[in-house]
Amino acid sequence: MKREIAVLTVGDELLNGERADTNTAAIARRLAPHGLRLRESLTVADVESEIEEALLELAGRRDVVIVTGGLGATVDDLTARVAARAFKRHLVLSDEALRLIREHFRRTGREMHPRNEKQALLPQKAILIPNPVGSAPGFILPQGEKELYFLPGVPAEMLAMLEATVLPRLRVGGEGAVARERIFKILGLSEPAIEEMVAGAGLPVGVTVAFGVDFPLVHLKLRCSRADADSLLDRSDLIVRRLFGENLVAMGDETLAGNVARMLVGMGLTLALAESCTGGLIAAELTELPGASAFLERGAVTYADSAKIAWLKVPASLIAKEGAVSEACARAMARGVRRSAGSDFGLAVTGIAGPDGGSPLKPVGTVFLAVAGESGETVLPCHFGGDRGEIRRQSVCLALDLLRRALIGRIAGGA
Repeated sequence: MKREIAVLTVGDELLNGERADTNTAAIARRLAPHGLRLRESLTVADVESEIEEALLELAGRRDVVIVTGGLGATVDDLTARVAARAFKRHLVLSDEALRLIREHFRRTGREMHPRNEKQALLPQKAILIPNPVGSAPGFILPQGEKELYFLPGVPAEMLAMLEATVLPRLRVGGEGAVARERIFKILGLSEPAIEEMVAGAGLPVGVTVAFGVDFPLVHLKLRCSRADADSLLDRSDLIVRRLFGENLVAMGDETLAGNVARMLVGMGLTLALAESCTGGLIAAELTELPGASAFLERGAVTYADSAKIAWLKVPASLIAKEGAVSEACARAMARGVRRSAGSDFGLAVTGIAGPDGGSPLKPVGTVFLAVAGESGETVLPCHFGGDRGEIRRQSVCLALDLLRRALIGRIAGGA
């Protein structure tokens, strides 16, 4: 029998726009491969009455409640106390929790503040969840046949405890057929267009389709719960690859940047970057990956015309004639950074991200992307919609994709 699972996130910062709730999505993603499905989620402020009401409501209609947040050492961390009151238990000092907290501070070489002892106050008969990353232990409150799991709100801590303790407990006894999933990340096609293409592609019976968006990427999700799911998804994989070709930029947990990095490392090639309107965002994407030094030689944020001229040797006369946002300038930037670095490839971006700076000939959203390699340069003119952040995000993705396609071309050409 499948259990109904809910998530409750606690914190003022999640409701006032200070911080986004990433925990709910992360929990849902980790439940799905085990055949576990999230049925609902709630977010409440650091208000005792609201936390208590939410706990009782969710526990009343769901079998499992996963709570994140409010387990810290400050005055607004209320979750343990409210949970004890809601389920009519005394709040007691857990010697084992206190030992783990002290051990955390010894291990990290930090001095423990007396207020951290508050984190060892747990509802009576709670089952302790060790925290391998931070100071705040979690706990489990069994309520008859139901269970409530209380985890810290810090994403890294929450995920570590979810993987180590919560998921193994939820998997005990089985949940029926486990849904298998394949995720295909597609760039350059809209969600409706992808849906229409997939509908006519003849996917095997038993494979269902879902979508997600990680702007500007669309995630196509194929799922199957049958006993022969792996075989059916393998057949579907071939269909999707043929259907979307080079618009398919990554799969599964891989990112577009990770795909590009893997190709560069596998081919033993190096890259240098020249960024203007993206302000180093491409470099940030690539250096998020461990081992980026194996392929990334340097990155230059040449925002001003003077930087393009001094660092990239873009001729001043070219900028005066064509403008800094132009095909000619993007080409010269990519060529210049490649020459300066002595790298196999140079990747450049220049554009108008807004909200100001546009003109009738070059409106906001005008961006030129360029890649330079030993076989020459390729420039991609783009006209993006959206706000400043969306224009910059599209620029990053399209620039990485331009490089990816150049690498595919190099492989196809046998270079």
